[in-house]
Amino acid sequence: MPRAPRAPRAPRATRAPRRRPSAYLVAALAGCLVGLLGGSFRWCLERAEELYGSLLAASERLGGPALLLPVAVTAAGAAVACAIALKVPSAAGSGIQDVEAVWLKERTPQSLWLVPARFVGGVIAMGSGLLLGREGPTVHMGAVIGAEAGRRTRMSAPDVTLLHTSLAGAGLAVAFTAPLGGILFVCEEVTKVVRPRLVLLTLIGTATAVGCSRLIVGSRPVFPVPDVADPSVALLPAFLLFGAATGALGAGYNRLLVGMLAFCDGVRRVGPVVRAAAIGAVVGLLLCIDPLLGGGGERVNERLLGGDIPAVAVLAGYLVVRFLAGPLSYATGAPGGLFAPLLALGALWGAFAHGLALPLLPDGDSAAVAFAVTGMAALFSAVVRAPITGIVLTVEITGSTALLVPLLLACFAATLTADRMKSTPVYDSLRERMTGLP
Repeated sequence: MPRAPRAPRAPRATRAPRRRPSAYLVAALAGCLVGLLGGSFRWCLERAEELYGSLLAASERLGGPALLLPVAVTAAGAAVACAIALKVPSAAGSGIQDVEAVWLKERTPQSLWLVPARFVGGVIAMGSGLLLGREGPTVHMGAVIGAEAGRRTRMSAPDVTLLHTSLAGAGLAVAFTAPLGGILFVCEEVTKVVRPRLVLLTLIGTATAVGCSRLIVGSRPVFPVPDVADPSVALLPAFLLFGAATGALGAGYNRLLVGMLAFCDGVRRVGPVVRAAAIGAVVGLLLCIDPLLGGGGERVNERLLGGDIPAVAVLAGYLVVRFLAGPLSYATGAPGGLFAPLLALGALWGAFAHGLALPLLPDGDSAAVAFAVTGMAALFSAVVRAPITGIVLTVEITGSTALLVPLLLACFAATLTADRMKSTPVYDSLRERMTGLP
């Protein structure tokens, strides 16, 4: 007998598609993590620098062979940090060029393994006295956390890239307690565009990141400047000329940095770890001579912006040594950025230029601090080619709103001069070097 036809099966209940969380919520939560991690990174760096300062004081007090102990510590720190970067190659150097490469689709976001490598390697490298900045690792760690948060919450590929980029700005904001500087950094330097979704993601990520970092490092400006009087109108042409000279200095710094990296790459008789140790020994020797000759530059900025300006000859010595030692430290391949040493170099340059031009300046006796602050922003603008970011970042870390007009003039002249000298912006050079693209 023919089988009776089967009754049709009842359709299975379709499972409702899983809703993805809002990208803004993801950016806010990831920003909290960036703030806590970046604040912890700053706290660890401060403790490491204090410990190294105690070592310098103890070696000077003991004398004899103990004087060489800081040299050995800096050499060992540079070697260990370089070895960490060799294990995780993307942890070497600044990391900002990697963030830009991801935005340009030249690379994909790094894995979470980069975060501990950047954190530990950065603390060792900067804590041992190398002339490196905390912003590079913080920017890169923030970017990786943003991308990973997007991947874990199944965001689309474009949103993962947006989170990667926006949380990089949050990392910069945490490094200097400069939220506006972090937002402008994303739009002016990393992407060179202003898109509503990118801006909104950066706003919420930066807000939560800086808010959480304040639980660890506080909210005061990084280098608070005593009340500085608004320079007289007669001094404004001097700031314009000073900016032009700073543009030439920034172009020279960029060429030196790229040339130093190429030179160290050409030294093949010794491995990168040994080479890093040798550079660390040189920096350690400088620190034994004067602690202001090494480190990220926080002590230099505190002294100059506090009004304690050395003689012109002393400023010239600091300027020349740090101008050379900064690119040399970067050539170790250890995790660390360029911003902080660059700001210190700019402050030295500003104070030095003021000292040289003092006899020619109208009512310029009290303008030394103003020139130091302006030098920070102008040199940043010439090297990075992001003048608005440089101005806002400098105002946020110093609180010197009275100097906005001199900052505008000097950064305009510095950027224009560097452009006319056909100097490639530093992170474009580093990105091309990293990706091998012309």
